[in-house]
Amino acid sequence: MSSLHDLLTTYVDKGTVPGAVGLVARGDRVEVRAVGSVDVDGTAPMARDTIFRIASITKPVTAAAVMMLVDEGRIALEDPVDAWLPELAKPMAVRTPTSPVDDLVPATRPITVSDLLSSRTGWGFPSDFSLPAVQRLFTVQKDGREPQAYPPPDAWLTDLARVPLLHQPGEAWLYGTSSDLQGILVSRVADRPLPEFLAERIFEPLGMNDTDFEVPAAKRHRFTSAYRPAPGGGLELADTPDGQWTAVPAFPSGGGGLVSTADDWLAFARLLLAEGTTGDRRLLSAAAVRRMTTDHLTPAQREIGSLFLEGQGWGYGAAVDIEPTNPWNVPGRYGWTGGTGTTGHIIPSTNTVTLLLTQVAMESPTPPPVMRDFWRCTADPQA
Repeated sequence: MSSLHDLLTTYVDKGTVPGAVGLVARGDRVEVRAVGSVDVDGTAPMARDTIFRIASITKPVTAAAVMMLVDEGRIALEDPVDAWLPELAKPMAVRTPTSPVDDLVPATRPITVSDLLSSRTGWGFPSDFSLPAVQRLFTVQKDGREPQAYPPPDAWLTDLARVPLLHQPGEAWLYGTSSDLQGILVSRVADRPLPEFLAERIFEPLGMNDTDFEVPAAKRHRFTSAYRPAPGGGLELADTPDGQWTAVPAFPSGGGGLVSTADDWLAFARLLLAEGTTGDRRLLSAAAVRRMTTDHLTPAQREIGSLFLEGQGWGYGAAVDIEPTNPWNVPGRYGWTGGTGTTGHIIPSTNTVTLLLTQVAMESPTPPPVMRDFWRCTADPQA
């Protein structure tokens, strides 16, 4: 792991990130490297138990919650979601993706649970952000790194229903919106807030004691400050430990609202590697895990999302590698990146977990050099 330590130190030394935690687990062997500090002022060293805003690597956790409800028979993959999300009962779509937002046609079929899980609802972001319907979506699907800015789920869903679909249900993979819809679906089907469901059904059984939608005062000394690249170079402060995560927001985002630690996310990843079991307890069926970690997209759908997917596929809640286009792309590798500077993956064929946690926001959907170098480094079993 010396090469991983050296890699992360290089990025800290040149000021790209104030600190980072990198983890590689190969079977029972777990190596963690924590370098740098929790903030630019160096007030505390980065540590294995440092708490991060994990952003979109929340998505597979939410998808797992949906699949728990599927396992129990409370919902089915082909069920129309309007039984629980009546706001989405009669969506309208733009006639073509380039059409103005007032050139509309009815949806050709209902949106299903499977559409939500595979991000094919018709709402979300393609590679071209300039399309009129995408611009309208930006007024509702705002920056998830500011969770306190969102209205409650019911109000948000009402606002979303006024935005036309960019594509008909099931036709296209579009990024982002479907995971937030999954979180609302879980809450309504279970008839309880999403944070409660996740805590009881996933976090507590797995011992994920630091994963939540808020950071209580007693833990904030372990919580990082958050940054974004400054226009003139360097970093500028985006959030403090006493900022956006001091209380559960009105809308707990299933798409990116969690905070967590390296060992907590590892526990979730190992649940998937173990096909849904932890110790002698089963939380997910093996079939549910297989569906989560299997690509569900056509080549044309992958092309629509090429800015995000870079040629790979999508399961439920995360990408699935289908082509070895880079040294780290192993067919079947499952995981994603988070806009706050996080990335986590499992590789079932080698029983491996890789996780990088930083506190500097991504500037675009394209993963930054620190992530690519981390993937390259950890693709080497000698790293």
